[in-house]
Amino acid sequence: MTTQAKQLAGPLSAAVANLCAGLRPQVSPATAAGLGEVLRRLSAPLQVAVAGRIKSGKSTLVNALIGRRVAPTDVGECTRLVTRFQYGTVDRVEVVFTDGRKQVLPFEADGSIPPDLGVEVDRVSHVEAYLTNAVLRDLTVIDTPGLGSLDAASVARTEALLGAAPDPDGLDPVSRNAVAGAEAVLYVVTQGVRADDQQALAAFTAATASREAGPVNAIAVLNKADTIAAETVEGSGGDTWRAAVLLAERQALTLKPRVADVLPVIGLVAESTETGGFTSADADALRRLAELDEATRETMLISADLFASWECDVPVGTRSRLLEKLDLYGIRKALEAVDAEPGITAGALRRKLLDASGLDGVRAKLNAVFRSRADGIKAAAALASVTALAAASGDPNERQRVHDAIEVLLAKPEAHQLRLLEALTLVASGAVAMPNDLVEEVLRFGSSPDVAEQLGLRGRPAGELMAYALERAGWWRSFASFGATPAQSRVAHVVHRAYFLIWQQLRGRR
Repeated sequence: MTTQAKQLAGPLSAAVANLCAGLRPQVSPATAAGLGEVLRRLSAPLQVAVAGRIKSGKSTLVNALIGRRVAPTDVGECTRLVTRFQYGTVDRVEVVFTDGRKQVLPFEADGSIPPDLGVEVDRVSHVEAYLTNAVLRDLTVIDTPGLGSLDAASVARTEALLGAAPDPDGLDPVSRNAVAGAEAVLYVVTQGVRADDQQALAAFTAATASREAGPVNAIAVLNKADTIAAETVEGSGGDTWRAAVLLAERQALTLKPRVADVLPVIGLVAESTETGGFTSADADALRRLAELDEATRETMLISADLFASWECDVPVGTRSRLLEKLDLYGIRKALEAVDAEPGITAGALRRKLLDASGLDGVRAKLNAVFRSRADGIKAAAALASVTALAAASGDPNERQRVHDAIEVLLAKPEAHQLRLLEALTLVASGAVAMPNDLVEEVLRFGSSPDVAEQLGLRGRPAGELMAYALERAGWWRSFASFGATPAQSRVAHVVHRAYFLIWQQLRGRR
């Protein structure tokens, strides 16, 4: 077992940990064991599961986020299994079997997990990859099998792992727990969002810490943005990236309120530039291609076949490798960068390509939605688990004891963030019905930690923000007392306090 971050994410996680520790001597052995597992997860890094349909480019994106080409991207045994990437003092791969046994495997020569494990996959629960990687010190990334696989066995295993369907084989709890520890989800879509993506996302997150997806704990990315035909997207002006941004905005409406946002990304370019795949030899080859006359270049860039087969001084093998690393869109962007700056270094060119990939935007959103709220997300997920443990108990006294302890915790002023997260989840899931305009207003609190964005007044002066926060605080207090249903009133009181705290915060800055 690797040494992981043992300190808690913050004061809310500490409060929930104290609650669990205090309850353990007062409950049954089974519930106490469950509380022990909650305590373990509270002290672990935030766990983000990457989900999506098969061939959506999940593993490529995982590699880009980690900064190392470690997750296999070609179809193989490993892509049919859940793989957890976490921090370790020594790089190693462990295959965890359904009976609890573990087998250590070496990495491939290129540093990746072997695509074929050399064991009976049907007996494997999941794979653990420990990496001496700074990114993973406070973030565990869980790569999952693709939903919608054509392989019937993989479909059954994936759906069983994600709780999307009854488990026909009675899969053991170890397998389900491999996914269930996740507290947040990064959902990967391509340009064709299917009607059942909402259900797939809901089913996936139902297995991750027993919480529905919402703007607090889920974001989505539109991967393979370079494959979008810009001419088919109105308002793009023929620009591929602009088309991807517009399409991502439309997909955000489709997946609302399950996710905080949908951001475009080109996973292949991001992976190549972040994992060392793009080399100085590649930069040299691109400079030579930039010297070709414009007509020849444009002809070659019409299709991958033409680019690889056209007669020119750059060897066919070199061009094929560029296609594998960047595809046509990345190659075109690189040539534009060389045209603008003929003496550009390989490092600067890599940076230009990374900027074009959209990965920085995804990382910024991950930081805003997940990392900056890790304390609240982990505490809320832990409370959801504690509530589920109490519900599963056959002892009504035990259930009441746990319920009372949670209510005492939530009554404390410092627990307001937990109340807000709870309210967001209730509204996002539809458990508390509200008019659409009020739903939008409530969910803004989950879309960003930035106060101006929470108020829907980005870029406005502080005085205007203060006045608006105070006005809305008063409105929600009135709504809670007059006209709201009991469930709506509970949410309204939380939203009122959220606005009031924002007003106090802004006032304190003046």
